[in-house]
Amino acid sequence: MIADFQELSDKIEQLAELTQMLRRENAQLRQANAALVTENLGHQKRLAEAHARVSALLEHVPPLETATPEQEEVQS
Repeated sequence: MIADFQELSDKIEQLAELTQMLRRENAQLRQANAALVTENLGHQKRLAEAHARVSALLEHVPPLETATPEQEEVQS
């Protein structure tokens, strides 16, 4: 019976150690996630800025002139 209590005590100790290990890992994962969220926000901001610059440049590009069928016959 004492052996049963000892075995139970050992298993409780293992469970406590595993719980602490998982809590540490969880904290590390939360920190890593927070860092990645911050990095992602920075990338989104840069992407939006690049999109705005490209859109502004495209406004200055003249539209392409499409040839009408009559113009194509003249060029042939």
